[in-house]
Amino acid sequence: MTQSLVAPEATTDVLEEITVKEFHEKISRENDILLLDVRNDEDFEAWRIESRYTPETMHISYLIFAEDGPAALDDLPALMAIPDDREIIAVCAKGGASDFVAAILRDEGKTAVNLIDGMIAWGNYHVFRPVVEKEAYQIYQVDRIARGCLSHVLISQGKAAIIDPLRHVDNYTRFLDEKGVELSLLLDTHAHADHISGGPGLAETTGAGYYLHPYDAIHPFDMLPAVIDYEILQDGQELTLGDLTIRVLHTPGHTLGQVNFIATDSEGQSYAFTGDNIFIQSFGRPDLGGQGEAWAPIVYDTIFHRFKENVPEGTWILPGHYAAFDEANEQGVFTKQVADLWRDNIGLQFKHEDHFITYILTHLPDMPEQYIEIKRVNIGLTHPDEDAASELELGKNVCALADAYGG
Repeated sequence: MTQSLVAPEATTDVLEEITVKEFHEKISRENDILLLDVRNDEDFEAWRIESRYTPETMHISYLIFAEDGPAALDDLPALMAIPDDREIIAVCAKGGASDFVAAILRDEGKTAVNLIDGMIAWGNYHVFRPVVEKEAYQIYQVDRIARGCLSHVLISQGKAAIIDPLRHVDNYTRFLDEKGVELSLLLDTHAHADHISGGPGLAETTGAGYYLHPYDAIHPFDMLPAVIDYEILQDGQELTLGDLTIRVLHTPGHTLGQVNFIATDSEGQSYAFTGDNIFIQSFGRPDLGGQGEAWAPIVYDTIFHRFKENVPEGTWILPGHYAAFDEANEQGVFTKQVADLWRDNIGLQFKHEDHFITYILTHLPDMPEQYIEIKRVNIGLTHPDEDAASELELGKNVCALADAYGG
């Protein structure tokens, strides 16, 4: 019979748990950590912890411990491979089962700690990294590591803009409070499918204007209009944030209403916030609106005409996603100059439209079913609670073509 998850009595002078921030700092550099994932097989296969220096990971279901109780390791053959001389970090879905397992391992003399709040904490963890910090303006990249989702905060003359704000809006409000600036603009490059936007919620609580292209204010499957308040984005429109001028470039294909925001300073240096148009590797898939064959030619025209003809080669791109950690520079920022992008991005090495379209249609990953529902949420058609929202966002994004993920 399965015993209750009550850990053995803990030793007070031994480290028993670790925060997600402390954990991320450890796995952001070379390490000898053994990560013990004690979730069930299905959850482990669906989604696991990865980083620039992903630790060696062992997967053993906590049920082995629960069924046998806090027994000696000699009685649990599957656990004999767990070493005595390495730091072990145990993780589960919410932190309870892994706390139980870590306590058993410590009782056996091993150095084992529990990741507080488990995969929930990992999934919700955001890192703010400076892209550029000048006296006139600053740009920060916000990395939701578990999903490979990026958003950006621009600050100038006491005002702030957030591009592609993610769902956990408290991260942004705390950051802006620390900087002592007022939120002025909320800009979504498109109506996202892989994650829930924080834009409408932030607009409601702060009074900042929320901007979206009207083509993305209609659900592509339901054909229902948005029921959120938003300001209309138009191609060529210019917005001002202190020293920065933000130009709207309509870049359809991933969605019909996708735009890029080209921010330029007074000296002419520009930054392209490309959303799901172009990534460091690959580009945004065209099928998440159910129109892959019809939208693939639009992707070609957008990338090789609209983007190429309107975005200077000295511009730094700041995308909405990444597929691999090695896409970042030495500072951990996912950015690249356009000239280098044309040379290095494997998805852009095409001279003929028909070859490009064939490449797209033969490299599409499966579309997660929850993406249709996320699109409903993002235009106000449905309103999930926190547990349902977390379930919708489970796992990494798959907004690029399959080869970006090693497929």
